[in-house]
This record gives sequence, structure tokens and C-alpha cells, in this order.
Amino acid sequence: MSGHGAAQAMTAAKSGPLMGLAEIPGDKSISHRALIFGAMAVGETQITGLLEGQDVLDTARAMRAFGAEVVQHGPGRWSVHGVGVGGFREPETVIDCGNSGTGVRLIMGCMATTAITATFTGDASLCKRPMGRVTDPLSLFGTQAYGRKGGRLPMTVVGAANPVPVRYALPMASAQVKSAVLLAGLNAPGQTVVIEKEPTRDHSERMLLGFGAELVVESAAEGNVITLTGQPELRPQSVAVPRDPSSAAFPVCAALIVEGSDIFVPGVSQNLTRNGIYLTLVEMGADITFENPREEGGEPVADLRVRFSDLKGIEVPPERAPSMIDEYPILSVVAANATGKTVMRGVKELRVKESDRIAAMARGLEACGVRVEEGEDTLIVHGRGPGGVPGGATCATHIDHRIAMAFLVAGMASLKPITVDDASPIATSFPMFEGLMTGLGATLTKG
Repeated sequence: MSGHGAAQAMTAAKSGPLMGLAEIPGDKSISHRALIFGAMAVGETQITGLLEGQDVLDTARAMRAFGAEVVQHGPGRWSVHGVGVGGFREPETVIDCGNSGTGVRLIMGCMATTAITATFTGDASLCKRPMGRVTDPLSLFGTQAYGRKGGRLPMTVVGAANPVPVRYALPMASAQVKSAVLLAGLNAPGQTVVIEKEPTRDHSERMLLGFGAELVVESAAEGNVITLTGQPELRPQSVAVPRDPSSAAFPVCAALIVEGSDIFVPGVSQNLTRNGIYLTLVEMGADITFENPREEGGEPVADLRVRFSDLKGIEVPPERAPSMIDEYPILSVVAANATGKTVMRGVKELRVKESDRIAAMARGLEACGVRVEEGEDTLIVHGRGPGGVPGGATCATHIDHRIAMAFLVAGMASLKPITVDDASPIATSFPMFEGLMTGLGATLTKG
């Protein structure tokens, strides 16, 4: 069973050339933040291009439970009438965040310094993910959290009545943890400081500045030092959500490995903290051109022209991992269709995502006839060359949308069809995946 209904198997068979326009949905990370920051502002925030996947819809429902007025006006067009920093009311029901680690961790942060209590839960996958990485730093503000063994959901969070500012050095590269601490710092007096050794996606910092927070980012010997002055009055904004580079990676990678393909993908975010997959693909020999670079909603974007390519295996720099952590599943599929081996190091964070993504991809690729070496912090894929993956397997998705989409893309180029045991989690981040890919020419069948 998936988190949102009965399991739905899906099969991808070898495709003819993928051709045409790929209109990618809005960025999931920015969509979550637009709703949350809008709820913490005073007045009405207008949002266009919001991703309407289940993860984001769960966050919208959560913001309503905390007292914000959240209204959908049409496809991708939403408004949020916020209650101000520290203005959240205590929710009357349990906050169900479904499959979203981003949603639950950011929401815990934004209520952690308000004197209210909230209980959080999620689907089977989310309830296995560690929350201590967020609740530990939140406890420094005076917040209390009571969950299952190992710091797992369901969990009750008691907000600090008299929060104190915090100085916190991130022990891992995590934009979710960084954002949770900054959101908690909004309702604490004085200055909250977050130090990150490795840069992670900076959507929260960009959006905080856009909503009128006083925030400074400085480079120091210890890394990025982010200083936030607490208790501002956030101003409502008009937020245009750019297209999601993580979702775009699936049709982009499909076009690279399906012979004869030529697609156009407009308006994809090229934020430097998110574009590691595109740098890596180009290093592998991908034929991608980046056209019409511009800025939308405070984020750099570009249009992508992508053609089938003869790719070679490379060693991916481990320091690039934070900028492409969600893209390693689809990169491993590309690597399987490249010539030579692709070495991915510094990827242990993949083991605590929606699933253990290193293990999930290793077992699925092996079942499809690809040689894989797996380490605690490493994934090495021995490529079989263009179109050389045998396929013919059914792969377990472990309630993980990115695992499901990665193996479906693999099936579009493999010699025999590839089936995933459950494609329903795809709705959490890319609900139009099936329609978009079949529109480009892919062969996907349910059941």
C-alpha cells in the first residue's frame, strides 16, 4: 500500500524518440515555502505556478489548521492570508504531512517558538524518517518534542513559550534542518545564527529576504554563516514559482537515453544550489543547451533543449551532492545507459530519504541486469552503453516517488519492459508525469 491509496503498478516499454514540449510543474521546495511564508506574513500573499502535488496540498491543509486562510483560485493560482510571525493558533486535529519530509520539518520549525502544541504524522514512509535532526536544534529554543523511538512520527511538538535565540552549526548538509531553525528563529528575540559547512539549497534565505526579514549570509572559515534577526513583521508578496529542476530531470534524462529524442523544457530553475544534476550530465557528454537565461520569482531560470546523447561514465564530485541529492536515482539510470562506470560518493543522505535510495536503486538496477557496487556512502554503476540495459524486472519503489519515476524512465530505453510495483507515490511531486511522458512519446501502461 502507498500512503494515499492502493498500490498501482505501472510498466514502461522501450520507446521511440521522445519529441516535443515538456511543461514541468512548479518547484516543490519553493511551493512549500510560499505557503508557509505566506501564512507567517501579515496580509495576503498571491502565488502563481504552485505545484499541486499531494505533498504541497498537505502543507496547504496544515497552514489552514494553524489559522491561515488558504484559497485556490485556479490551476496553480493560490492566495494565503497570513496570521503573522507568532500568530499561529493551536490546531484542533493531528497534522498529517503525508509523504513530505520538507513539509513536516519546515512546519515544525515555524510553530516551534509559539506557545502552542501540535501533533504530526504522515504515511508509512514518512513515519520511518528521522525527525531528531530537526527537533534536536529546536529544543535549543526551548521547544519540546515527544515521538516514537528514534525520534520518529507520530510526534507531538510543544512550542516554546519564552524562546531564546540560537547559534547552531549544521551537523549534516540539509536545507530542511537549516530552514526549520531559521523559521523557528523568526519568533525568537535577538539573532539566530545557522552555520553550514557545505552550501545547501537557499530558497528559504531568498524568500525570507523577499518577505522583508532581516537576514545576512556571510562566508567564513567555518562555512556559510546565516544571521537572522527575530520578530520581524513579514510583508505579503506575489510569488511566481519557477519550474522544478528535480522534476525536469526525469524527462531530460529520458531524452538523453532514448535514441533519436529531441525535447524542449522551458523555464527550469537553475539555482546554483539545485543544478548539480545538469552540470553532471553535461560532464557525461549530454547534449543540453541552456537558452534564454532570466530571473523569475527571484530565481534564475533557463529553457533547456535536450537531445539523445552518447554518454560516458564519470566520477561525480562528492561536494556536488547537496545540489543534486534528489537526482541520484535518475542519475543512476543515466549511468546504466552510459559507457564506463559512474562513481557517486558522499551520498549517505540518500539512505534517510523517502526510502533508502542507495539500496532501492542498487537492487532495482541489479534486477534489470546492471552491475552495481554499493557502499554506505557510495553508489557505483557500471554502464552498459546506450540502450544496453536488459530490463525485464519488476522494481520495488518503497513508497518513493523518485524511485518510481527513475525506473519508469529506465524502461523507456531498456531492451525489455520494466515494471514498478507502485506508481501512486508519483502524485506527491509530479502528478502529471504519466501524461507528460506519454505526450512526448513514451509507452506507459498501468497494471
